[in-house]
Amino acid sequence: MNNESIFISKATGISVAELFQSQAIKNPQALAIINLNGDNYTYRTFLLRVLKLSTVLIKKGIKPKDRISILSENRLEYLELEMACAKIGAILATINWRLADKEVDYCISLVKPKLIFLSRRFHAKVKLSSIKKVPVIFYNSKYETLLNNAVAYTGRSLGSGEDILVILFTSGTTGYPKGAQISHRAFIARAMYFAYEYKINEGDTFPAWAPMFHMASTDLAIGSLIIGSSVAFVDGFKPKQLKILIQKYKLSWLVLMPGMLEEFIKYVNGKKIKIKGIKVMGAMADLIPKKQITEITTLLDTPYLNSFGSTETGMPPASGGIISKKTKNFSLSKVQSSFCEVILVNNNEVAEEEYSGECAVRGPTLFSGYWQAEATNLKDFKNSWFHMGDIMKRNKNGTLDFVDRKKYLIKSGGENIYPAEIERILLSHKNVSEAIVVKINSEKWGESPIAIISIDDVLEKDVVIKQLKKLCRSSLAGYKQPVDILIINEIDIPRSTTGKVQRHFVEKMLKTYFNIESFN
Repeated sequence: MNNESIFISKATGISVAELFQSQAIKNPQALAIINLNGDNYTYRTFLLRVLKLSTVLIKKGIKPKDRISILSENRLEYLELEMACAKIGAILATINWRLADKEVDYCISLVKPKLIFLSRRFHAKVKLSSIKKVPVIFYNSKYETLLNNAVAYTGRSLGSGEDILVILFTSGTTGYPKGAQISHRAFIARAMYFAYEYKINEGDTFPAWAPMFHMASTDLAIGSLIIGSSVAFVDGFKPKQLKILIQKYKLSWLVLMPGMLEEFIKYVNGKKIKIKGIKVMGAMADLIPKKQITEITTLLDTPYLNSFGSTETGMPPASGGIISKKTKNFSLSKVQSSFCEVILVNNNEVAEEEYSGECAVRGPTLFSGYWQAEATNLKDFKNSWFHMGDIMKRNKNGTLDFVDRKKYLIKSGGENIYPAEIERILLSHKNVSEAIVVKINSEKWGESPIAIISIDDVLEKDVVIKQLKKLCRSSLAGYKQPVDILIINEIDIPRSTTGKVQRHFVEKMLKTYFNIESFN
């Protein structure tokens, strides 16, 4: 890069922290953080906390590009730390607390943080070998004292543009989580996308109930402070607290995941709710019974988001479709999002209209590759496009239909599950000779993993199944647990001429061989 390019890059690069600070200068008394169980914070008071935390981090020896990890439930301190990292140029690796201890250990060891933030709820995690090696700051009364005694950092922002701000862990095809690197540029573009596509503005409040280690909360929590709106933290899916927010504030995006929607419908049904206003609600409409979409859009008088995005892409490539409220007849075809280009690739050629192909995307909301995964990045970013691994078909009217997930990804209640994650655990049992995990329809979660195994006749089959379920519980997150483990004769497993398992035939066998169609 020549000197001219360097100057241009520095001039066009901008920090998430500086944009937040601009909003605080512009509207210091505007509400930034809504804390249902404590004090609310204006932009001025929350900025002061962020700048004080920035000083604390610098005094702890944190430098630009150093990693910090956090293991915590949703709370204002989570966003506070993200903004402080943005200010000093550090990278925050958000750890999925739903993972098994072994998986948490792997994620922390992968990013090698210089500091870990831990909430009281997860104090037991300090026994993990990866955490024992790193200084820990606990969220307790001492944290507030630490903050109160610090002076505000008044220096310039040390991170911007293509610098990585957050690492979000996603499931990996190898059976281990992958760290998706999200830059300042990507977060800013994602905020602009929300503002443009869904008309979200400074008068709206984002209810952050989905875990902050998930893009569903982190993207718009950060984005809200960029555009001058507020964030309300909810510690998990709590219909009563969400009802309070619905009645008191104008909401930007009410995230409703498969698996939670039916419960929420039952809670609000029959209750008189005075809705202040909701710009859009829902997610992943294709994984939800149409009846539930009609019910919730009628109850909340709000359209439903027919989304198709990912941690790596943000809401693009195909979240531009809105299902009208109260309607019973609607299409689940996806509408391409703004701020991105989409092509469908089949055998390295762009697929023609009405032919299927792998969805490839480019645009400013894209992530910056996976942490320490050069081979994967080279493959997934082939020809300067990010290849999502999802098979889609473009219709004559320009909409996109989802066909299948490459490598048989299972999407359960908003979480990505790759069969290899579960198969690796099952195959570690000495009596299991074959393990195949496929998806099965789930009334609650949209899809769930189910395992089919063949075993050596050394032990009773029931004994092996019991041991495998115990092994899965100790090694995998709860949402990754197979809903059932079935036994098949190895000779009956459908294979290609090269000996590879034909998973699409295995899925069909659930009905024909095992007489199973779905799980509740």
